[in-house]
This record gives sequence, C-alpha cells and structure tokens, in this order.
Amino acid sequence: MKLHSITVNDVLSELKTSLEGLTEKEAEIRLHEYGSNEIKESKKTPLFVRLLKNFTHFLAVLLWIAATLCFISEYFDPGQGLKNLGIAIIGVIIINAVFTFIQEYRVEKALLELKKLLPFNVAVIRDGVVKTIDATRLVPGDIVILKEGDKVPADIRIIKANYLMVNNAPLTGESSTKLLTHAPFEGEYFDSPNIAFAGTHIVSGEGLGVCYATGMATEFGKIAHATTAVEASLSPLQKEIVIISRIVAMIAFFTGVVFFITGFLIGKGFWENFLFAIGIIIANVPEGLLPTVTLSLAMGSLRMAKKKALIKRLNSVETLGSVTVICTDKTGTLTQNKMEVKDFYPHENRKTLAMISLFCNSIDKSTDNVLKGDPTELALLNFFKDTEALKGEILSKRPFSSETKRMSVVARIQNEYFLLTKGAFETIIPLCEQIETESILHVYNSMMEKGLRVIAFAFKKLKEEESLMNIENLEKNLTFAGIAGLYDPPRPEVYDAIKACKTAGIKIIMVTGDAGKTAVAIAKEIGLVKGSPVVLEGGEVEKMSDIELHNVLQNEEIIFCRMTPSLKLKIVNTLMLDGEIVAVTGDGVNDAPALKKADIGIAMGIAGTDVAKEASDIILLDDNFATIVKAIEEGRTIFENIRNFITYIFASNIPEILPYIAYVLFKIPLPLTIMQILAIDLGTDMLPALALGAEKPSPDIMKKPPRSHKDRLLNFKIFRRAYLLLGPIEALAGFITFFYVLKEGNWHYGEMLSQASPLYLQATTAFLSAIIITQIANVFVCRSNEVSIFKLGFFSNRLIYWGILTEILISLLIIYTPLGNQFFQTTPIDPKYFLLAIPFAFLLILVDETRKFFNFIKLK
Repeated sequence: MKLHSITVNDVLSELKTSLEGLTEKEAEIRLHEYGSNEIKESKKTPLFVRLLKNFTHFLAVLLWIAATLCFISEYFDPGQGLKNLGIAIIGVIIINAVFTFIQEYRVEKALLELKKLLPFNVAVIRDGVVKTIDATRLVPGDIVILKEGDKVPADIRIIKANYLMVNNAPLTGESSTKLLTHAPFEGEYFDSPNIAFAGTHIVSGEGLGVCYATGMATEFGKIAHATTAVEASLSPLQKEIVIISRIVAMIAFFTGVVFFITGFLIGKGFWENFLFAIGIIIANVPEGLLPTVTLSLAMGSLRMAKKKALIKRLNSVETLGSVTVICTDKTGTLTQNKMEVKDFYPHENRKTLAMISLFCNSIDKSTDNVLKGDPTELALLNFFKDTEALKGEILSKRPFSSETKRMSVVARIQNEYFLLTKGAFETIIPLCEQIETESILHVYNSMMEKGLRVIAFAFKKLKEEESLMNIENLEKNLTFAGIAGLYDPPRPEVYDAIKACKTAGIKIIMVTGDAGKTAVAIAKEIGLVKGSPVVLEGGEVEKMSDIELHNVLQNEEIIFCRMTPSLKLKIVNTLMLDGEIVAVTGDGVNDAPALKKADIGIAMGIAGTDVAKEASDIILLDDNFATIVKAIEEGRTIFENIRNFITYIFASNIPEILPYIAYVLFKIPLPLTIMQILAIDLGTDMLPALALGAEKPSPDIMKKPPRSHKDRLLNFKIFRRAYLLLGPIEALAGFITFFYVLKEGNWHYGEMLSQASPLYLQATTAFLSAIIITQIANVFVCRSNEVSIFKLGFFSNRLIYWGILTEILISLLIIYTPLGNQFFQTTPIDPKYFLLAIPFAFLLILVDETRKFFNFIKLK
C-alpha cells in the first residue's frame, strides 16, 4: 500500500500502531524482526588486500627491484654478501608494510571510538510517554517527534505538522526546502509533501511522524546499497608526505645511478659499483615516514577529544594550525548559556509577561518531568513562577525562526482566547499599537548597555472565531506587554583564551543574533574589544557590496549583530576570498552553509543541532570557546612535531650517504655498510622519532603568527638544518671514530681491507655507534626548531627517554650478540670507542643551541 496516498488513521492502522506509540515490548519484537536502524557500510576491502597494498606502493616497488637485483647479483657473483642484502631489503618492505597497516588499522579503530562519543538520539512516543532513544533502536511503527534542527532518522510519514519544513539536499542534491503536511497525496511518491526521508534535515517548525522504513530499507539505505565503497582520500598533509617520499626516492635513485657511472669512470667493477648504488638508495629512502605521520595525526585527534574537541576529519588537525580568523557566536560559546532574568519593564505587567512566558515557548515538558529547551525560555519560566497555576491549552503555534526573530501561539486560557508573542525587540514593536516609544527605548537601551539580552512581549485578545485563523494574519495591532533583560555571564576562561588568540595573531570576530549594545558590552567584558569597535547590524551588511564588506573586515575590532545565517555565510565567503583561513562556530540548522563553507566548521556538541554537527569538521563537546584555542594549539603542535621528527630522520641521512661518497672519491674502505644503514633507519631511529611526535606544545607555540598555507612541510630551512648543520656533525663523529680505529690497527692510506677483516668490522661498527650516540643528542635538539632544550625541560617528554632506552638496547643487540654481528656485519668493540663520539654529541647540542640563541636575538 502507498502510505503517502492514504489518511493518517489508515497509515496508523496499516503499521499496527497508534498516537500512543508502540509498547516497549512490541518495539523490542520489531527491532529483532527488522534489525537496527543503521546504514550498513558498503563491503569493505578485506584486511589481507589492504595489507597487500602496502607492498605495492612506489617506495615498495623501488625496494622490490633492488632486492631482485641483489639476488641476481648473488647468482652471478656469489660471496659478496648480496644475498643477505636482498633478504634485508625484503625485511625492510615487510616491516614497513606491516607497520603502516597496523597504524592505519589503529587510526580506523580510533575514529570509530570517536564516533561513539557522539550518539545520534531521537525523541519518540512509546507507551504514551515521550522518550529519548538511540536512533539505531528506532523501528517501523514508532511515533517520532520532529523539530527544527533534527536530522530525520528514518523514512517517516507525517501525521502532524506545524510549519514543518524539510531540506531534501542529502537525498536529492537540491537545497530548496519543502513544507510538509499530514494530508494524503495522490502524486508521485518522491514528490509527496507528507514524507520525510531518512538523512534529510528539518529546517523549521515541528511535527509528528510515524516511522515506516528503517536502516537499509529506507530510500537512503537503498542508494547506499547500490553505491560501491569509495575509499577515503588522503589528507593534504598525507599527500604532501607521499610527494616528499617520492621526491627523496627519485633523488636517491638518481644519485645511485650517478655513483654507479662514476665508479666505472674511476675503474671499479660492476658488482662493486652496483653495491654502492644500492647503498645510496637505501640511505636516502625515508622508510616509515608516512605511517609515523598518520599515527601523529590520529593520536593528536585523540588528545583533542580528551580536551573536548571531537575531530571528525583528520585533515582538520593540520588546518587548525593555520587558522587566521575565528567567526564566533556569543551565546553559549563566549558565555555560559545560563540565562537569568535581571530586570523587566514595566513592573506592573509582571503577570502578563508571566502568562506569555508560560504558554509561548518551545520547552519540552513531557520528558521525565524535567523541563528541557532553550536557556532563555527556561530562565523566563523560572523567573515568572507565579502564574504556573494558570490552566489553558495551545491551539496553534508559529515557531521561532531566524527570519521572523519571534514566536507566536494562539492559546485558550481560562475560557479566553489570546495571541501571545515574544521575540526580538525590533520585530515586536512594529506589530504593536499605542505605545510610548521614547520611554520604552530608554529602558531598552539601558538594559543593553548593561550587557543584557532583551526579549520583548506582546499579546492580543481574540474572538473564538479568530482563534482558528492563520497566525500570520493575527500578528498585527498587538498590545505591548513589556520587555525582560536577561544576563548570560561570560565563561571565566574566555578572557585568557581571547588574549591567547590575539597573541597568536588570530583575529576574532563576533557574529551574533543579539543587539549591538548587548554584544559590545559583553565583548568589552571578555576583552574582545578595547576601544570603539565597528558595529554593524544585519540590515547594513545585507546592503553592502563585496568590496565594501572587504574594506570593513580590515578593521581590527568588528562586531556583527542581528545577523542571519545567510549574512554569516557572506562574511565567511568574503574572508576566505581575502585569503584568510577561517574557523566559524555555529549551532543552528541555518548555520550549516557557513560551517560547510569555512576552512574549519566548529559545531556545538551540547546546544548544536544534528544538521550543524553534520556540516562541521570539529564538534565542541563542551560548547566552550576556550576549547577552540586548545584545539588550535594542538593543531600547531602536531604540525611542528611532524617537522621535528622529519628533521631528526633526515639528519642521519648525511652520515649514511657521505661514507659512500668518500669511498668512491678517496682510497678508503667503505665506512658504513648497507646493513648498518638499515639498522639505523629501521632499528635505532624509529621509536625516538615516534616520541618526537608526542611532544607537548612549546611555550611559544601560541606566540607565533598563524602558519601560512603556502608554508610547505619540508622546506629549505629543514633541509639546511638537517643536511648542513646536524648531519655533518654526526658524519664528522663517525669518520673520526672510524679512522681512529683504523690507525690503532696500523692501517695505511690506500690499503683496502677485506669485509671479513676484524679491523674493518671494528671500524664500521665504531662508525655505526658514533651515529647512534649523536642521534641521541639529536633527538633532544629536534624537540623544537626554535626553543632551547633548557627552556623545554629535559623531563617534559618522558617518551623520549623510553625511545632512547630502546635505541640503546637495540644497539647492544646489534653490536654484542652473535646474531646481530652476523646479520648487520658488526663485531663487539671496546667501549672506549663510544667515548670518542660523546664530545660530538655535546658539540651538536652546543651548535644547535647557539643557532637557536641567535635566532631568538634576531626575533627580539
């Protein structure tokens, strides 16, 4: 049967339900029969296929080719150790693939855990009582309560509607709204005005509907089922890491070829040249860089969740670090959203104001005997308690909307009929007759200057036949009842948060629906403005051209008041065209366009509607502006940490590459073998690098201006520091230790040593140990590019010490165990050789601390 073409009673009969809703017992039976109300994900790529993909990316293919050539070389020229090298390279591929897979799997699980922090609830009537349930437990036959801002949880046939409008964009792609009604419809199913489809959004009004399809049986579910799985794209930062990896790999391959040819020119044999070409490639390839970055982003997201900022998209983490402007609401974000009536006028009209407050509201009075709803309406009800004994019923209602800025109801109270209205002062006054405008304006302005939010009240007595008319036709010739001033105290932590933003070079613009004087008073109280800010009302902004708005936005202190969501979007658009990286806060359904458009959309987790949360990138679980600042600090920190461990990893490339260059150009034994390079890159360096990714924010992270979006992750400064400062000191330590060992063994320049020679094994092992010791110093200096390690504190990141301890243990296994000796071509050495490298570790710290000092002087 086509439910859209039959009456409400027939629909209820067909679905075996009533206006009292299902019983809990029947709901449980139906849940078992129909299954949970959720869209099942398209069939995922099997885990083993996802694991195999990590063996076939660009770097892996490069290493597979190298391993194959090693085995071919071993076949034609046995005894050169190329078989072990091939095995080692395959080990690199396996370790890298498994590590990447584990990190991807952990990220996926972490994001699933984050989703659990934000359940999707729905209000239903069961056993005649309004209850809030998890949307997954919704079943056909449930009576669902719909109101502005809700996401429709299933396919629903409307049975009651009051100015109920839906946006079908998520289903149809068209963003126009449709007015819903309960009346039968004889046309096409998808055109029916009495159906609200799952996944769409309620734009305004309120109503009741009966659920008739859930989960995969909904139209949304059918589309999802027919759609193949689309793999999530990499974030911009992850794409940049891939590009970096490819560039470095190509440089490595090119360098290897150049040295292969150079070897021929100076008379070296094919296999010898091939060995060195492979060594150069291995030394340059950044194994494990991409999974380390992914892990840092995921762990950063989890840290933000603990700070009450729920990150929905990983790439939002990196964008946060470059935010230049925050467009923020006032109520609930900068303030506590704890409204309290401080004054009202005229005092003799208290009972009338109380009557309007009691009946003209959207408070939910039926859930567990606890009043729930808008804080302003709750404050009015709490203040005007003296008329709670009034009995009456609401006959019709026109809900509040951002366009009208008021709410009206028709009510029968003690056998009399009234139109009761409340809303913004400027929308109520024009509807009233015979009022003393001058005296009312004086009180109104006085309240606003105290930072009070002003609500105006009006009413009209109706004849019985008038009570049946449309409310729009009744909203005229009203009697002015008075105004009430409500105070919403600022959040205590906001003052410091705003100060931190200003220090960090982030501009804050208040965009509020409140009146200008109220907004300015609060802005001054929280330190948002100091002087005389530019204050613009919605009507003024609406008339402005894009150029005029651009010019206004150049001012340092701006407040936009009486703003509509469309004007909020206009401001965001203009800022983004000016090249600003914009974060915008919102909680209402009509905030969704601005949240979607902004570089970072931030929805309120408590007061926010489902639509706002859906459109956002970040959800504040505490609706607190100060949490935004913490999230920006975390975003900046994550980006800096990634740069720091890239510097750390790249610094060791120089002492790995230079031995090959020295061998080819000078008559010396090869100071470092390929196997020893692998011992560093995949052994000793990995955990200290991960520890750098967990570094806490540096003390000056919020004293710097926002990062330019043109600022690349891997820039010349990082290359210069890693390749021209830190790396050469490590290489110097290695060469001096290497030649000291050779000199003690009576080696003479030009003498070539066998790879199995005890002296050669001692010398290369000493070179390896020198790199490891200087890398221990390097992990400390790489904790920050600018801040001294003495200022950071040696024990502020304890993971560093766990990383160093692991590094030392791995080193001892490589140098002092038979298995380590055999596989990595090492031998036990006298501990005195370690002492030779220690001065260079201190030299590395001294040189980098000096660089930081002079950079600090320059900045001063």
